Amino acid sequence: MKTLRVIGIALISLFCLLLFEFQPVVHAQETAAQQEANLQFQWAFGALKKANGSKFEAVTRDTVLKTGDQIKFFLNVNQNCFVYLIYRSSQGELSVLFPQRFQLMSTEYTVAGNHYIPADDQWFELDEHTGEERFYLLASVKRLTELEALINDYESADKAKKPPLASQILAEIRKLRKQHLKFKTYAERPVNIIGNLRGTEKAETARAHDIAKYAVEISADTFFSRTFTIDHK
Repeated sequence: MKTLRVIGIALISLFCLLLFEFQPVVHAQETAAQQEANLQFQWAFGALKKANGSKFEAVTRDTVLKTGDQIKFFLNVNQNCFVYLIYRSSQGELSVLFPQRFQLMSTEYTVAGNHYIPADDQWFELDEHTGEERFYLLASVKRLTELEALINDYESADKAKKPPLASQILAEIRKLRKQHLKFKTYAERPVNIIGNLRGTEKAETARAHDIAKYAVEISADTFFSRTFTIDHK
């Protein structure tokens, strides 16, 4: 009996020793996976307010804009980050401002690099449709394929079918936020270097502003989201 007891104690001791030796390896693997999953991208949102002589202002929070004001966005996306910018007009219509199209049937995702929205020297201009407008900025280390599918359905649907599909898209955004509440921590640091928006792009060559110099670098674990609400008067 004493021999069995000694063997039992020895086996328990060996098991504990192996367990403690194995845990750091597992922890190291998890830490490495988390580091690989981290997302980073650069972002800027700027406005030219007509009342201020079209002086440029960086938009960092909810703000008030007026008909005739112009806005523009900047994104710098790396290869391991999927960024989406979705616009909801005061009439409840949705538009995808970034990326320009989805490739649901392909694993390719070639949007790395600098992006001005709209492109080049164009700016979006707020038209006469006033009210609350929103911009939904989402970023993920994984493609949001369900959100992409809903948006594709919305864009190809008849006008009568769009409102319920728009509601589904907004519900999907809320669901994604809820699922990633534990990943809410993020950081921002400076980087050196609207009514119906469709059909209202306007060239501003003479007063071009490179909003990239106002960009901030946003970093998060696996998911990031922010909503900018515009009180369009």
